[in-house]
Amino acid sequence: MKRTKIERILCPVDFSEFSVLAFAYASSLAHHCGAKLFAQYVVELGQYPSADFVPNADAYDEFCATLLSQAEARLRAFIQCQRQYEVDPKCVTRKGMAADCILSFAKQNAINVIVMGTHGFRGFERLMLGSVTERVLRTAQCPVLAIPELPLEFVASATSGDEIELRQIVVCTDFSASSKEALDYGISVAEEYHANLTPVHILEDISTPGCVEDTATAYKRLDELVPAQTELSLNITTAVRIGRA
Repeated sequence: MKRTKIERILCPVDFSEFSVLAFAYASSLAHHCGAKLFAQYVVELGQYPSADFVPNADAYDEFCATLLSQAEARLRAFIQCQRQYEVDPKCVTRKGMAADCILSFAKQNAINVIVMGTHGFRGFERLMLGSVTERVLRTAQCPVLAIPELPLEFVASATSGDEIELRQIVVCTDFSASSKEALDYGISVAEEYHANLTPVHILEDISTPGCVEDTATAYKRLDELVPAQTELSLNITTAVRIGRA
């Protein structure tokens, strides 16, 4: 199996506490892998009602240029404040819809992984998976590491400057082609961090009489998915569960 190499990482931020933690993860990952890190902030004009009252096109362009300039200054200050490790992130500011700008930048710049918080400054959306993150998760052409709200002691540890170590990795598979790609990626990351890897398959809507046989078959298929030449042969534990995925 060819190891997936992480060379270019994108971390979208909106200056919320979720951005701080996501940036800590992205910085640690960039430092560990020797990757280039891009920090991106998107100016969404919908958040600035005064844009509707700009008198002419020239004034509108000047208004947008000012917003972008202010955004870049704020992004640089954020990076300087949160900067850890020997990583020099590149600042990226764009004007438009956040999800569109994140996805287009990732595609145009051959980003290997996007690291972002699950929530942001969006009112009610803070109570669920943020709409921007959800769209990026569903449509990005590269892996997405979504950082959720975590206990305060974990946040303090993650932002203290110590490298974040990935130790336990779960890969969920339904034996489709895309989940095979996910497993290959999971193996690559686990090898990089010498982490424990657990490929998991969920059996849904099965009857009790066929439970034992179906479980045995699923375990066999999981074992066949793991390449024999992987360095993780002693760190892989397969798991089959019954219920809703």
